Amino acid sequence: METVSTNEGSGKGAMWELERNLDQPMDAEAGRLRNMYREKTYPTILLLRLAFQSLGVVFGDLGTSPLYVFYNIFPQDIEDTEQVIGALSLIIYSLTLIPLVKYVFIVLRANDNGQGGTFALYSLLCRHAKINIIPNQHRTDEDLTTYSRQTYDEKSLAAKIKIWLEGHQFRKNVILILVLFGTCMAVGDGILTPAISVLSATGGIQVEVPGMRNDVVVIVSVVILIGLFSMQHYGTDKVSWLFAPIVFLWFILIGVLGAVNIYKYDKSVLKAFNPIYVYRYFKRGKTSWASLGGIMLSITGTEALFADLSFFPVQAIQIAFTTVVFPCLLLQYTGQAAYIATYKKKVNHSFYYSLPESILWPAFVVATAAAIVSSQATISATYSIIKQALAVGCFPRVKIIHTSKKYLGQIYSPDINWILMILCIAVTAGFKNQSQIANAYGTAVIIVMLVTTFLMIPIMLLVWRSHWSLVVLFTVLSLAVEIPYLTAVMQKIDQGGWVPLVFAVAILIIMYVWHYGTLKRYEFEMHSKVSMAWILGLGPSLGLVRVPGMGLVYTELASGVPHIFSHFITNLPAIHSTLVFVCVKYLPVYTVPPDERFLVKRIGPKSFHMFRCVARYGYKDVHRKDDDFEKMLFGSLLLFVRLESMMEEYTDSDEYSARDQQELIHEASSDADLSYASRDSIVPVRTPNHGSGGQTTMTMTPGFQTVGDEVAFLNSCRDAGVVHILGNTVIRARRDSGFVKKFAIDYLYAFLRKICRENSAIFNVPHESLLNVGQVFYV
Repeated sequence: METVSTNEGSGKGAMWELERNLDQPMDAEAGRLRNMYREKTYPTILLLRLAFQSLGVVFGDLGTSPLYVFYNIFPQDIEDTEQVIGALSLIIYSLTLIPLVKYVFIVLRANDNGQGGTFALYSLLCRHAKINIIPNQHRTDEDLTTYSRQTYDEKSLAAKIKIWLEGHQFRKNVILILVLFGTCMAVGDGILTPAISVLSATGGIQVEVPGMRNDVVVIVSVVILIGLFSMQHYGTDKVSWLFAPIVFLWFILIGVLGAVNIYKYDKSVLKAFNPIYVYRYFKRGKTSWASLGGIMLSITGTEALFADLSFFPVQAIQIAFTTVVFPCLLLQYTGQAAYIATYKKKVNHSFYYSLPESILWPAFVVATAAAIVSSQATISATYSIIKQALAVGCFPRVKIIHTSKKYLGQIYSPDINWILMILCIAVTAGFKNQSQIANAYGTAVIIVMLVTTFLMIPIMLLVWRSHWSLVVLFTVLSLAVEIPYLTAVMQKIDQGGWVPLVFAVAILIIMYVWHYGTLKRYEFEMHSKVSMAWILGLGPSLGLVRVPGMGLVYTELASGVPHIFSHFITNLPAIHSTLVFVCVKYLPVYTVPPDERFLVKRIGPKSFHMFRCVARYGYKDVHRKDDDFEKMLFGSLLLFVRLESMMEEYTDSDEYSARDQQELIHEASSDADLSYASRDSIVPVRTPNHGSGGQTTMTMTPGFQTVGDEVAFLNSCRDAGVVHILGNTVIRARRDSGFVKKFAIDYLYAFLRKICRENSAIFNVPHESLLNVGQVFYV
């Protein structure tokens, strides 16, 4: 923050003192708010209720896996019962090691204030190491109540890892690409989960009507999928009260059916709990290794445990999984194996064949409902993933609608919804076969799990400060299970496994090109920003006629005056009497509390009437239609002016404390009437500075006589009209650039910018108040 007068002894003026005081956190208050956000405790009854509700949102995908697992393990004839026992043994220990041990008890702890998923891990890393590609963070961002990070001893392993990660741009790019690739695979999961879940559930019709053609099942599945995607705009909050009872009923059904089948058909399958049968299974040859792709489907949906964490506390998910989900799945897989060991020719739709005939149709209805619920959870998770990618500048701006006033994470994107529907229907109608869709599904899921494993390594070292031996143990056990599964699904690339890879590569190209263009635009603004010496040289009028009104100049910069401003004032004869440079930036936190959203500072002397306002958002925050961005910004501006005046009165006091600042903030925020009679006069004011010997120097600076005058002036500017000035920086590839760069910048990035939403639409800027200023930049 610049001031006209400076202290001769220290070189620091009163405005510097003000900035320092504003940036100082109130330790007691900040500590209380941090505990409120990070250390929530729940009564036992409430925790049990949340655990029950989590069944409908988190576990639907994992719970519907028994519909198609054994068919994909044994697409050919089964040799003997021991082969079934070996496959069952692999399922049991895969469920134990991956969902139970790795995710429920380890990975879920790596949440970002209750938020899960790939970007939550990346946000944690960005706060503990400076690996964010766009360096637009400021030290004041670390004072947010939702911003948590740790400091390290210089000789510790964590400090060395941090320095190594920050040491080279290549390492930062590798982490970013890893996160983006995992995100792309998670989006592919959102396309494939509805396809395989609904198709597998509706396949039960063929058990009751054996002569029915497969095309009819596909048509029924497509109709259900169209209905599912068409209802998305209502939001999960409207129908979520049905989810938990449906999935709970489903788990009870499969658990009881599994127990009955064990007793009724073949109790020898219980030998599968002996891990020796895993060894014997692999000794059978290459067919056993190839079947790993089908066995891996038993743990699909596990990644949803982490991605959907934002809806429920970790303890609720742990209770639901250990008391309901895990035992019911074990009973169902064991019971289904007992049936298959007896009827080896009926492995196709073995779940439905193992049902008593009297409950076949009710079970079919429940299975279809559970498949729809599992699809809903994955689709909602996809919206959240896209929103998080958009927040960090890695995805084109799309329309995001907040569907719930109670839950922060429940959003809907119509653009993404219809793209998902088209791709999902294309997969369902194109393959018409569970086996090929399952191969594609398995590829997407295992890659997401591997990305999570690799990101957990720096999380354990930097955030948890775990001993290196524990990190090695976690990594070895995770990779020992996931690498064999990866090699198995890679062998089926030509049998459907290529689908998620194609999706992922296409989405990755879009995300990386958009991020590259965003980064280059930011670098251009950083390197070409206007110097304050030039601004001050223009004088209070900025060399133009200052007309009544307020101009909001939007910029990517959190500090400095953007180049677009010089372009603006050199081409127009007049400028607004008050200017506010607005920077909207996203931070690596899940949310920014509304009372901490805006940072306001003054640019130049008071007579220039120029301010900078930084609006900070988390990756879960959404700009709602009912949010009056302009009103909130103006309120923060008035509050700053009053606080600035109050704090100037305290600069000579040696007893100034955080408590005084808190009282001032309370006084300013509780004062409803901020309008005063205007006395538009320019008079000399005193700027107190601490000179040597306790004396105060006098500096003549034009300004307002009282704070009321400036508040009245700002109110009059707003009443005269607010104009939103948006910079439209167009980037182009240089003539000597290669073909790939020219295609990426001049065609792909230009096309994405053309079809994406404008910033004016995101902030609900009226068209009549909008002014676009364009410029071209060559990279």
